[in-house]
Amino acid sequence: MSVTTLAVNRMQRFVAQAHAADIAIHSLEVSVAGRTVVRAGLAPFGPDRPHRLYSVAKSFTGLAIVLLAEEGRLALEDPIIDHFPEMAPVHPWLAATRIDDMLAMTGPHSRTTYDADRGGWLESYFRVTPTHRPGTLFTYDTSASYVLSALVERLTGGRMLGYLRPRLFEPLGIGAGARFLSGPEGISHGGSGLFLAPGDLLPIAEVLNGRGMRSGSRILPERVVDRLLEDRSDAGTQTWGAPLKAGYGRQVWLPAGGGWLMFGLGGQIVFGDPRREIAAVVTADATALASGDQRLVEMLLAVLSDPLDDDWGPVVLTPPTPPHDAGNARVLRGTYALISGEGAPETLRIDLDAAGGVLVADAVTLPFSTRQQTTLSLTLGAGAASAGWSAPGVLDVRVSAAADDIALLRVRLVATDDGVVTVMSQGSGPATAPEWTWRGSYSPLPA
Repeated sequence: MSVTTLAVNRMQRFVAQAHAADIAIHSLEVSVAGRTVVRAGLAPFGPDRPHRLYSVAKSFTGLAIVLLAEEGRLALEDPIIDHFPEMAPVHPWLAATRIDDMLAMTGPHSRTTYDADRGGWLESYFRVTPTHRPGTLFTYDTSASYVLSALVERLTGGRMLGYLRPRLFEPLGIGAGARFLSGPEGISHGGSGLFLAPGDLLPIAEVLNGRGMRSGSRILPERVVDRLLEDRSDAGTQTWGAPLKAGYGRQVWLPAGGGWLMFGLGGQIVFGDPRREIAAVVTADATALASGDQRLVEMLLAVLSDPLDDDWGPVVLTPPTPPHDAGNARVLRGTYALISGEGAPETLRIDLDAAGGVLVADAVTLPFSTRQQTTLSLTLGAGAASAGWSAPGVLDVRVSAAADDIALLRVRLVATDDGVVTVMSQGSGPATAPEWTWRGSYSPLPA
């Protein structure tokens, strides 16, 4: 169903704005005063399917650290080196770096210290030479979060989720499909590796809004939530957009308009405003647009800043869809051989008409329809495909997919009157292999 056929409520406007920026919304939930007012998913994704949350993981790592402090198993003022004595000796500024500096992203490094494609993530934090005194400058540093995750697992003797389950997930009856990716040392990737069903994030947001209470039950200690959301550092020197410049708590963003924010690459968002009792969860793929995830935060906060009323639903999620005019279509069937290209497969098999069809390139089979969303499975993951003949002889196909990473595939096919077919494939996403990006022109082989 097209969004234009629906009542134009606030969240459908948000979805339309995202689509205009070529951002796919995978799931969307909103609650007001504990009542869920929006719950929508884009197949094969949705509120009940675990999704990679990227840096939302940092907020859970921060929560675990603050819980351990509440239990007396660490102090936020502890120098981090005291918990990793095997890493000594270290630079004096590393020796002075406290757990609380790392929570507030005011550690001594100018950037994340590890190379994601190499080992030694934990050790890198202690070995890379600091650039500045800790506690002075805001630097978004995923390696700090990874070290904090290692600290949780060192102190508890188990996995991050094993610590959080009885303290957070089980009291809420959530988290059955939760998991963390691991770093090279086998440590839970508390900086970026959390998978959790988006629908499980909404009650957690309500707990934080309620200072640890939800539906009359105490889930987290009040002081733990207050410390997690306490304004700890000035993030104004970074360049990720206005909502992310106002302030930072303990692994949680603090937007200028009030409330708090968990934020992950590609548009994974958890937002809460305790004053207005509003909570929202978005999972998305914003990789098609430069800084698209930051734009998405701005869109969400803008639509939620309106006075609260009953203008919430219904909301139907569809993938962003290329323009389509059946009059632009061409009927193309057969095998095509490469004339020239860059990284292109030697042959293509094509079966296309106005309704859609299928492209086969090497081992990749890409079916799609111009009439409705197509759910498919690629090595990139399960995905939602949309397509349209956007100009005479020009077919655009778009696939938003997710497995251990989100991924976007865009294909443009241009058929000219001389029978030549030119194709451009663009893959994007944090782990999308280069072979998904290629271009070439093809001529038909005799039947």
